[in-house]
Amino acid sequence: MDLPHFSEGASGTFADNARLPVHRWFRYSAGFSGAWAADVIRREGKERDVRVFDPFAGSGTTLIAAEQCGAECWGIDPHPFVARVAQGKLAYRTSPDVFVDRAKRVLASARRRTPALDSYAPLIRKCYTDDALAQLDCLRRAVEAQADDSEASLLVWLALAAILRPTSHVGTANWQYLLPSRRKARVQEPFAAFDDMTSTMLQDMRATNGLDTPRAKFTVDDARSCESVPADTFNLVVTSPPYPNNYDYADATRLELTFFGEIKGWGDLQDNIRQHLLRSCTQHVPDHAVDLPAILSRADLDPIRDELTSVCKELGEVRLTRGGKKTYHNLVACYFLDLAEVWHALRRMCSSPSRVCFVIGDSAPYGVYVPVIEWLGKLALSAGFKSFHFEKTRDRNTKWKNRKHRVPLCEGRLWVEG
Repeated sequence: MDLPHFSEGASGTFADNARLPVHRWFRYSAGFSGAWAADVIRREGKERDVRVFDPFAGSGTTLIAAEQCGAECWGIDPHPFVARVAQGKLAYRTSPDVFVDRAKRVLASARRRTPALDSYAPLIRKCYTDDALAQLDCLRRAVEAQADDSEASLLVWLALAAILRPTSHVGTANWQYLLPSRRKARVQEPFAAFDDMTSTMLQDMRATNGLDTPRAKFTVDDARSCESVPADTFNLVVTSPPYPNNYDYADATRLELTFFGEIKGWGDLQDNIRQHLLRSCTQHVPDHAVDLPAILSRADLDPIRDELTSVCKELGEVRLTRGGKKTYHNLVACYFLDLAEVWHALRRMCSSPSRVCFVIGDSAPYGVYVPVIEWLGKLALSAGFKSFHFEKTRDRNTKWKNRKHRVPLCEGRLWVEG
């Protein structure tokens, strides 16, 4: 099959994926370009047989790209909802006829049902009109009534998950946080949106029907340990870890998690979701939960301890002058300890020689610069990799130049050899 080419400089954004078959089924803003991932795998495959690993697989971008390039691949992610999205996307090679039959039966069943809205959480009632929620409720119960272990069942669940944002009248920030005070100009009707989504999925499935390449493996797992993944197996890692920029991956999926009844409110995010994730937002690291001196004394942080300690001290002092008093000092320390563990896990997973590519950006919480790329490179070397270099792709933070955040930042690809 013909593989699309990516927009240069857009490897770290989801923008390309909105046009790509299968990738476009669910908009996951924290994702990166599937076309770029395919380009990397294709180029690496010219030199040797590649076995690809993605320790932050998210919604399956690298895995789908690897399948379409004919490469063996394995991915993991600890976020239960995002993992199910990835599993749904990876079911794209199911028989199109089986899928469309299931989707039609679900929609017909939903149209016959009587809605029951009393059990929905206040957040959901704020995000939908009663008419829209009535249709979504009927769709949800129709999907659940036919649920089984089949890939077709996963696909119809994904079709419903994919329309939850377009059918809500509530605004959404660029990074998928809900903005209940804002109203969207265009809102889709749920039954029609579900029909349109299944038609899009069917079109993409037919385009890839007959693809005869290795199927990607996916497991729900933590990149800090990679317990489910065989060691000494992979020679190419293509991924984008969370950035230390206070993006809350749990909150970004709060609408979907609440609609499907996986959480009841904000408080459930900590126990149900955040505790499983790499620590990349201040919600993870309140003062009462972090022993900062103990974190900074960990041996895994030896290569960057002095610099890290200095930055954390400065962040702790600046914090006291700011109204929000966000715990960026804890966040930065815990983030790099987590990434140190990731590098050690990757060294076990990778054969020699191997190549790792992280799509990553630097950070400046409260205006205090954190040299993310340099520190990650040092941690990789400490874990047993041999060299690293950085390839800048774009500037970030430029829109804040005339406001309080004036530190220029960048994004690019950290290449690690080992």
